[in-house]
Amino acid sequence: MSGTAAEAPSPQLLEHIRRQRRHTLELLTVCAVGLVPWTILLAFTLPSGYTVRQWRTTWVGFDVLLLLAMAATALLGWRRHRGVVVAAVSTGALLVCDAWFDVSLALGTPDVWWSAALAVCVELPLAGFLIHRVLGMLKLAQWPSAPRERVR
Repeated sequence: MSGTAAEAPSPQLLEHIRRQRRHTLELLTVCAVGLVPWTILLAFTLPSGYTVRQWRTTWVGFDVLLLLAMAATALLGWRRHRGVVVAAVSTGALLVCDAWFDVSLALGTPDVWWSAALAVCVELPLAGFLIHRVLGMLKLAQWPSAPRERVR
């Protein structure tokens, strides 16, 4: 095994990374700011109740998506592939969404207790576990060292 250190990234590469980071953060900032008035508009204009079509298709489809995310996380984990990080975060986010919709759509019905129990005992703890594991993996990652200057 070679004992040489990894070559430092070129200044052009570092500038390219800075530019991509800045553009990504600008886009996310514009989206977050734009979501504020949209959310306020929805809060005042959406009806409190709504009869839906394709209820079964929607929920079965969501659970299939969740199943695929879990399977991808497991497969990538077994293969020790770094893509497991993205899959695990996606699965965690889907579990949080599942808990939210299960509970909020069951409010005012006898099913709310079953939904809340599943959210508190299964979905949210599993999501938290996955996110915790990803954070642990990221702490172990070796990131390329950049100059000590502030990255803009």
